Amino acid sequence: MTTLPRLYSGMQPSADSLHLGNYIGALLQWKELQSTHDAFFSVVDLHAITVAQDPAELREKTRRTAAQYIAAGIDPSASTLYVQSHVPAHAQLAWILNTITGFGEASRMTQFKDKSAKQGAEATSVGLFAYPVLMAADILLFDAEVVPVGDDQRQHVELTRDLAERFNGRFGPTFVVPQAMILKDSARIYDLQNPESKMSKSAESGAGIIWMLDEPEVTRKKIMRAVTDTDGVVSFDRAGKPGISNLLSIYSALSGRTIESIEVEYEGKGYGDFKKGLVEVVVEEFAPVRKRALDLLADPGELDRILATNAQRASEVAEGTLEKAYDRIGLLRRAR
Repeated sequence: MTTLPRLYSGMQPSADSLHLGNYIGALLQWKELQSTHDAFFSVVDLHAITVAQDPAELREKTRRTAAQYIAAGIDPSASTLYVQSHVPAHAQLAWILNTITGFGEASRMTQFKDKSAKQGAEATSVGLFAYPVLMAADILLFDAEVVPVGDDQRQHVELTRDLAERFNGRFGPTFVVPQAMILKDSARIYDLQNPESKMSKSAESGAGIIWMLDEPEVTRKKIMRAVTDTDGVVSFDRAGKPGISNLLSIYSALSGRTIESIEVEYEGKGYGDFKKGLVEVVVEEFAPVRKRALDLLADPGELDRILATNAQRASEVAEGTLEKAYDRIGLLRRAR
């Protein structure tokens, strides 16, 4: 029997809905990877609390994120889809890894430097500082060989590799040293109103974000108002025409067509015609996803049951890894 390579990835429950960038940049690729890998996908709620959260809203966002994973094609019977805090081994291994992480190397993490500079030292938590170490624990718990991430997370996977090698060198073979799988650059989606910036739930305005759970009419208005340029030619030029290039990337990713074939179709036509065509593609793609997610959210008991079943499966793997790490490092285990 062939054993599939192990994979781990996750997203934070930090908005009421995931957005088009999450869908194209991660979920569509995860959906493909679950057929070729033993995949573990988590809603990383422990990472979310590195910034202040309303408790009731966090619980709701966690369910909504999990429902959208499933609606987008992550099959909880084929992959292990669970909520991070349902598996205590994440936090337990993170503490072990904290003890072998240098203050200097944690300080050099680009995302921490950027976020702490933006919000100031007094508003920056120790949790945010240790965020990459918890991410390392997420990955190493499951002997993940592959970690699909965006390029902005490459540094965190490099830290994970360093910590795995350091632990293995000091205490003996324990962790699989993972490889980053950098998600396709063609899957990077930009804000519709600011096409120089990646589509992000932390954007100052929601006008440039297409949410997966948006009503079709809301989606239509956002696309029709998307920033383009003045020449009116539907052609791809990321440097010179970022707005229309972003819309072409979205059209291509969701339709499965090449950008070149779309350019040919709209040759001699204006941006209005092109945007109307894009509206049809996006609305048609998201209609069944939205319906499935809302159906799941209408029955939270069943959704919680699915997540609990998967958390049990995840825990069985994670606890085995944690026990091995505890033994290697010399912790006295409680008599049973």
